[in-house]
Amino acid sequence: MLPYASSMISSEQVESFRRDGFLVLADLVSVTACDELRAAAAAILEDFDPDAVRSIFTTDEQTRHADEYFLTSGDKVRCFFEEHAFDDEGALQQDPALSINKIGHAMHDLDPAFDRFSRTPAIAGLLHGLGLADPVLLQSMYIFKQPRIGGAVTPHDDHTFLWTEPASVIGLWFALEAATIDNGCLWALPGGHQHGPRRRFRRDGDGGIAFDEIDDTPLPDEGFVPIEVDAGAVVVLDGLLPHGSAPNRSAHSRQAYTLHVVERDAHYPVDNWLQRPDLPLRGPDPADSPFVGSPA
Repeated sequence: MLPYASSMISSEQVESFRRDGFLVLADLVSVTACDELRAAAAAILEDFDPDAVRSIFTTDEQTRHADEYFLTSGDKVRCFFEEHAFDDEGALQQDPALSINKIGHAMHDLDPAFDRFSRTPAIAGLLHGLGLADPVLLQSMYIFKQPRIGGAVTPHDDHTFLWTEPASVIGLWFALEAATIDNGCLWALPGGHQHGPRRRFRRDGDGGIAFDEIDDTPLPDEGFVPIEVDAGAVVVLDGLLPHGSAPNRSAHSRQAYTLHVVERDAHYPVDNWLQRPDLPLRGPDPADSPFVGSPA
């Protein structure tokens, strides 16, 4: 028996998700919960030493920009700078708290506030309602999309980066602030998940990473639609759906929290870039929290 009823989403919403590859649920998260998570992210930044390590996250030329700090972050909480945070001399151009691209990739297992947010009956019911039999939380990211320097995210699908056999990854993108065209909201290609995988991102065995080209059919130049949402909404993304976002050149941030979920029994290759050697995989059920003494 499922731990929570799968009826929190309607059959029409499930059909829409299967057709389009994404689903928007407004007001899934309270304003208070959004504020608490933003405060938790701010606390992580307060403890971060910007001079200790300067790892930049960008989706441009990822095989060149990926470094050891990034590749060993699957079971840690680490901060990554925006590509344009530094000037030509390597100095930060503004406050460090306004220079971070994202935090990743295991806050849901290592930080109590992110754990509470990530494990709720609503999330468990949503995932079961979409047909996942035994979902586990694989990766979490806090994305700032900083004012004026928030970088673009090139169109991609999550299965490329979190490969399972069979494909099983689902993305949950929680808007903690309003996401608009002006500040870099998501854009997605409706129905694009039906094409199948084009590439796979993996460790190359020599300490670096590489892309395997599977299907060289290019993504279409047209057809992407903006997904503008208010704070508290969640955008559910099929793992094969092409999606991305434009840079943020506005004066307003677009903070969001993402969870990537996979089926527990799906094969997860040992050469996937994200590895969690010191953390067991846990589900979205609140009883599976690492902070309540639940079994691994």
